[in-house]
Amino acid sequence: MTEKGNIARSALSMTAATSISRILGFIRDMLVAKFLGAGGLSDSFFVAFRVPNLLRELFAEGSMSSGVIPVLSEYNATKGHEAASALVRAAFTFIVIVSGLVCIAGIFFAPQIINLIAPGFSSNPEKFTHTVFLTRIMVPFLFFVSISAIVMGALNSRKVFFVPAMASAWFNVGIISTIAALYLGLANRSVAVAIGVTIGGFFQFASQVPSFYKNGFTLRPSFTFSHPGLKKIGWLILPATVGTAVSQFNVFISTILASYLPAGSITYLYYAMRLIQFPVGVFGVAMGMAVLPSLSEHAAKGDFDSLTNDFTFSLKLLFSITIPSMIGLASLSEPIINVLFQHGHFDYQAVRGTATALLCYSAGIWAMVGVRVLASTFYSMQDTRTPVRTAVFTLIINISMSIILMERLSYAGLALANALAASANFLALFYFLNKRLRHIEVRGIVWSFMKTLLASVVMGGAGWYLVHFRKWDGTGHFLVKSLYLVFIIGVCTAIYFAAAHVLKSEEVDYITKMFKRKITGRT
Repeated sequence: MTEKGNIARSALSMTAATSISRILGFIRDMLVAKFLGAGGLSDSFFVAFRVPNLLRELFAEGSMSSGVIPVLSEYNATKGHEAASALVRAAFTFIVIVSGLVCIAGIFFAPQIINLIAPGFSSNPEKFTHTVFLTRIMVPFLFFVSISAIVMGALNSRKVFFVPAMASAWFNVGIISTIAALYLGLANRSVAVAIGVTIGGFFQFASQVPSFYKNGFTLRPSFTFSHPGLKKIGWLILPATVGTAVSQFNVFISTILASYLPAGSITYLYYAMRLIQFPVGVFGVAMGMAVLPSLSEHAAKGDFDSLTNDFTFSLKLLFSITIPSMIGLASLSEPIINVLFQHGHFDYQAVRGTATALLCYSAGIWAMVGVRVLASTFYSMQDTRTPVRTAVFTLIINISMSIILMERLSYAGLALANALAASANFLALFYFLNKRLRHIEVRGIVWSFMKTLLASVVMGGAGWYLVHFRKWDGTGHFLVKSLYLVFIIGVCTAIYFAAAHVLKSEEVDYITKMFKRKITGRT
């Protein structure tokens, strides 16, 4: 199989696993929405959850992959598996110590952290105290996802993708099972969900351990912190962490500003972002992770022509899948939210508020997923500084646009500012990568993008038309509405593939042929 075929197959494997995780994530969110609704209690939980989630992005999955995978891929390619395994042992031991200390600090300084990210809560002492309590329960989640991230990076460097991608599914299983076990026994429902977050983090780590050992790695401690590979990982992770911090600060800007808006605003933004993260996570993250080991091998060997070709192929293939998802979410926003979340305390007002935020966030999906592949390309060349520079540029845009737009559009303005900032980030990263590689087929990427966008608009128009055959403003008829929504999505998918075929989209034809080979068993 060609390298492009390997990348596509790896991305497909990660997409399948991530899809399972996202579906379980939506089941989890449906339970949380039903029990917490959209108000003060849910706002407290989501603010508290953003603390360990931020630390996860900073010190675990986000920055860890950018440093671990390129270096381990280099060691596998030039020094062999034994040298790579020794490096993993030293890195794992180091992460255990560092993440443990960060967790202790997070628990101790929880009041100061909440006061920083949600200053509007300080006017309500009961709400503030409860948010701090939830934060302390969930901070240990960071420890488990940190050690899970190093295990994931080790497996990805051996081009094992399905098991690590399924780890987040086990995280959701942990939350769902904990809610089921503790819901009746705890008076405060948000506490049950918070405990589930930490238990889910343990599940996420434990689910990868058997495959980790099977691939020749071990968790035996190694205190050789002077290992040159560990130092190299550290130098790569440091700027990536700064870049991730800037990126995550965009989210916290929205949280800080939304804490001054009417109750429910934070919740609307959270659920809308959860829906946005479906295509971003299923497609963008999957492609970014799948392509990183191959690009890292090309960079280690100095084969930049192959690196450029694989990057171009990955970006075009990613757009052909993600843009229809973007248009689909925009055109079907209210029905999707109604089916998923309008239960219990989550009423139609919450549906409309979330749909408005989703529509604004959707405008930036193409850029959010594209940044994943662009960043992976820089990481493969062991350049983590350029993404930092563009992230700072993005932060300035996000802050400026958030302040300007929220005055007129309230929480919707915050979502739109995020989309505009993501688009600016993509364009800046693409500009710098094009200057560095010089052989990127820019016209080919733009032409492919426009074909995909046109086919997606045709699909979105059909979906918007079909949605209006029934009302989506009430509860009940869950099964009927779900089946009709699945029918609409199926019709829209068929229309997109037909329109793309008429427009002679090479990427859609490649996807079709790949599925045919999968079904017939040919390689």
